[in-house]
Amino acid sequence: MNAEIELKLFFLPKFLETLINKLDSLENAAPQGTRRLTNGYFDTPTLQLRQWDMGLRVRGYDGHKEQTIKTAGQVIGGIHSRPEYNVTIQADSPDLSLFPANIWPLNANLTAVQTELGCVFHTDFYRRAWHVTVGNSLVEVALDTGEITANGKHEALCELEFELLSGDANALLVLATEVADTVPVRLGKASKAQRGYRLAGQSKPLALSALEFLPLPVPEDLNLHQPHQQDLTATCQVLLETALERWQLLEAMIADEQDNEAQIALWWRMRACIRLLRMTLRQFGLANATLMQQFNLIESQLTFIEEAQALAALLGSQKGLLTRHDARQALMQQLQLQFEAMDISERLNLLWQRVEYGQLQLAIVEILLALSAGNIELPAELGLSHHADHAQEASWQAILAAMPSDKTMTAEDYLQCAALLDESIQIGQAYGLLYEAKSRDAFRAPWQDLVLGIRTLACYRQLTLAAKSLSVDLTDWLEDKQQSLLFAMEASRQNAIEQTTYW
Repeated sequence: MNAEIELKLFFLPKFLETLINKLDSLENAAPQGTRRLTNGYFDTPTLQLRQWDMGLRVRGYDGHKEQTIKTAGQVIGGIHSRPEYNVTIQADSPDLSLFPANIWPLNANLTAVQTELGCVFHTDFYRRAWHVTVGNSLVEVALDTGEITANGKHEALCELEFELLSGDANALLVLATEVADTVPVRLGKASKAQRGYRLAGQSKPLALSALEFLPLPVPEDLNLHQPHQQDLTATCQVLLETALERWQLLEAMIADEQDNEAQIALWWRMRACIRLLRMTLRQFGLANATLMQQFNLIESQLTFIEEAQALAALLGSQKGLLTRHDARQALMQQLQLQFEAMDISERLNLLWQRVEYGQLQLAIVEILLALSAGNIELPAELGLSHHADHAQEASWQAILAAMPSDKTMTAEDYLQCAALLDESIQIGQAYGLLYEAKSRDAFRAPWQDLVLGIRTLACYRQLTLAAKSLSVDLTDWLEDKQQSLLFAMEASRQNAIEQTTYW
């Protein structure tokens, strides 16, 4: 049995030659040549192995055949650790009896499983490998290019794997970061097996439930107002791990989603994860100038979201807004043209072509590993509750400064406060489970109403721009709607400001 410890990165095919040149130039790198690997992945019609969190394949290379089973492992940040068992075989199909008996669940009927095994999908690729020495560690770097096939469907495969052969897992990050400094890459969450099951239609569509509050690991028997280094570290880890994992899953969901409005909603959620990472690093004193520059650059590539969200809503869930207007058809056509001009389908590829994208993800993995190993000490003078109180109070003061109670807010004022309000709500989401539910939820409700109001104001802005481009006069019609909305929003805001804070 080997404990496979690896870090996987994805890259776009256009960067293949650049990547090979970079890997060839790595210090202390010994090329291992190129192999053609054919892989058949097996399971039962009911996906029994997948239910056991196991992956079974038969790999062929250089006239040699090997069956491998991988069992449940763990992930810290982007580094995967899974036990795997390899056995040389002669046949094209696996023999489960050749694996150790102790790896199977209790009462598993292996005879029945063996009888029902069939090949679900194939992954066939060329693997170009290097062995790289990093200090006292040895890492195999494997560049895989090929395709996944299932039921006549094909999906390109472009992966870079760093597998620890001996030494310290930090060596994986050292090498991955060096590569990411010159070649655009991103963390690879989905394994070849996961992608194969999806392509074969043997996996549920990607989905991610919304988190009302983040699941903080709060020990019930400890006084949260007392200093506890462990509480702060565990909380920081959960916030970073949750945001990073959801970021990776959401980008895959964006790539799959065909509905415009649903896709933009996923973009908004992915940006929220990136903002949560930034906020958490800043609050725990883990942010530096380089990280902030990377966050700023990525955020600058996401400024299209509000406009796209408004246009998609007007073309979808809010299309009834123009039902009775004489210029409805012309306006809808103009809105469609504006949306198409944004070229949303290419936005993800453009983002993946920025080196800062992968650099930031890897920097967060490095922080998570250091936290897990106890190599980062967070300031423990204050307890977890004091830390959360401080974060909420700072956000609250920023809101009051941007939206003072004696100021009458215009539509433009609200639109400019959107990011600040999002962050304030996100802080409440991060630490919400530390507080009494009734007062917490009552305090948050009117602010969440304001977010919905701001989204509607953004729709009105896009309608105004579309009307202007067509020389259609919507001034009076839109002014009435906007003033009515602003009146309701101002009432919600005053109500929100007058509430007693719950922290």
